Amino acid sequence: MVIYLDILLILNFFVDFLLLLGTNRLAGHPPQKGRAALSALLGSLYAIATLMPGFSFLGNTLWRTVCLLIMGGVAFGFQRNAIRRIFLFYLLSMALGGVAMGSSGSFWGLLGAALAVAALCIFGFRGKLGKEFLPVELCYGENRIKLTALRDTGNTLRDPITGQPVLIIGLGAAKRLTGLTEKELYDPVGTIGKLPGLRLVPYRAVGKEGGMLLALRLQNVRIGTWQGAKTVAFAPEGLGENTEYQALTGGVL
Repeated sequence: MVIYLDILLILNFFVDFLLLLGTNRLAGHPPQKGRAALSALLGSLYAIATLMPGFSFLGNTLWRTVCLLIMGGVAFGFQRNAIRRIFLFYLLSMALGGVAMGSSGSFWGLLGAALAVAALCIFGFRGKLGKEFLPVELCYGENRIKLTALRDTGNTLRDPITGQPVLIIGLGAAKRLTGLTEKELYDPVGTIGKLPGLRLVPYRAVGKEGGMLLALRLQNVRIGTWQGAKTVAFAPEGLGENTEYQALTGGVL
């Protein structure tokens, strides 16, 4: 039997890429296509390595598991909060492997099965097995930052001037975007004149006394596929800093 390595490389790349995108969507995360592509390329190289003389042992279950876990780490990160997605990707890959073994193993058959799994994750579940996370991009002056926001339907904070929902970002993101310090964020009234356009947004939180948050009206905000002007408030505490999200958005953009 003749094996064409270029076809094997392309096939494995697209199969793994689709599974990684489907995993992110199923877990309610942004696609992260760049990291998914890098991870899929790693999986393709592994598939070719298993066919090299003297390296057939890499195709056993143990090494296959090791490769899938490493691929998951590359695609989703090696932090503790990525464990769930890595395990989900592992299960989807093993399930697809079972489909491949039960089929003819043709190029189009395997690619079609991967498309079906990805479509099920993207359109069937629509991220309902996990929280929904959205990519966010903010611009202020020459500063441009990218974040991940949690869509929180319980977040009803609104701009008292426009009446529109407010995007809340955490301490670390606020520092990178505006240069404001933690001390300044904890003293919103005293800091109001620090930057042009700063305003105060009143808030109430469960288990906490009401207060004021510093905020800016930014003209170039992107949340998921939505783009436009939005008021961005700065929480002096972290919002999942160093974890899955650094911002909160409400159910309505």
